[in-house]
Amino acid sequence: MRDPWVSVGGFVWMLTLLGARVTLCRETPDDFVTQWKSECHFLNGTERVRYVARWSYNQQQFLHFDSDTGVFKADDLLGVPSAESLNSQKEVLEQERAAVDTFCRHNYGILEDFMQRRRVKPKVKVSRSNNEDPNKPHMLICNVNGFYPYAITVHWYKNGQKDPGVLSSELLQNGDWTGQVMVMLETSINPGDTFVCEVLHVSLDEPLRRNWDSEESESAKSKKLTGIIGLVLGGLFFTVGGVMYWKNKKGRPQFHLQPEGVNFMG
Repeated sequence: MRDPWVSVGGFVWMLTLLGARVTLCRETPDDFVTQWKSECHFLNGTERVRYVARWSYNQQQFLHFDSDTGVFKADDLLGVPSAESLNSQKEVLEQERAAVDTFCRHNYGILEDFMQRRRVKPKVKVSRSNNEDPNKPHMLICNVNGFYPYAITVHWYKNGQKDPGVLSSELLQNGDWTGQVMVMLETSINPGDTFVCEVLHVSLDEPLRRNWDSEESESAKSKKLTGIIGLVLGGLFFTVGGVMYWKNKKGRPQFHLQPEGVNFMG
């Protein structure tokens, strides 16, 4: 989007268009919003470039300029006077026609390294949603995060076969020019089943795969971890108890019988 206030010409155009728009409106609202939005469309880099500028009043487009036609065109009856006025100004037409090079191709050269060549590899995490109801299918979640560009492909495989029964969230932008997406698989899980989330992205030399094994699920891992912790604590208590027993035995006082008799004093 090009800022309409970057030049005196842009400012004058906006006043001209707004004046014509308001003059032709029978009732002018107390509050109104005008917008000028510029677009650059690229094909094969800068081999073919199209520049489009759009003018709107209260979210309704009334005028646009397209570099493919090279003139201003009205989008409704109230935009006709503005189009006629601007098309009669040679300098205005020349400036808009030149925007293909001065604006689009110029900015493409500045942003090409960041937007076209930038590559950020995705991070992938697989998990299972908590569902204790045996009558409902399980939900496996493949969370793909932190990748750029935004084009990405995610598949789920069950026992080596691609599973088409997947649900996908919308692509979310993180605010740092990276994206994230969740792809979920509703399925039944039996002992021995294996699941793989596969991610294909331009930043990767080969597909990135993350396994989820029913025998190594979160619940199984939790039980195994609990058993390991119990074993360690049991061994620790046994060791500490043994040390304390031998320590107490070693420090216990020793009693010896004396051969002498006991004298009573009468």
